[in-house]
Amino acid sequence: MKRQLIALGFALCTAVAAAQDHIKVVYHVNTGVETAAAILSNISNELNASPTDRIVVVTHGPGIDFLLNDAKDSKGREFSGQVSALAGRGVEFKVCNNTLQTRHIDAANLLMETQIVPSGVAEVARLQAREGFVYLKP
Repeated sequence: MKRQLIALGFALCTAVAAAQDHIKVVYHVNTGVETAAAILSNISNELNASPTDRIVVVTHGPGIDFLLNDAKDSKGREFSGQVSALAGRGVEFKVCNNTLQTRHIDAANLLMETQIVPSGVAEVARLQAREGFVYLKP
């Protein structure tokens, strides 16, 4: 019986260590489309290096612009394909409702991969304080 308990304890420790192997990261984006391509590239690079990471992109202010329908980079390429590909890899894209209201943007103008949160900065704080996310400000 004692050996079984030791074996069970070892198995539980191994399972906990494996579950903690991934990193939870929140990317805080409040800059416009001029930086979005680099940010999306950083996220893709992180997932290539560490595919089990959980990534949440929280946007507010001008940071939401790349998540609007038909948004394009400086070379005229739409962001929708990159956002869709990253969402397919588990990346979450959150948009600040305060920004939508202040800028009079209809939620129907957002890419379908987005989720609206009441406040972008409050969501960043919540993810850090309550869910243990690492903060990145690209």
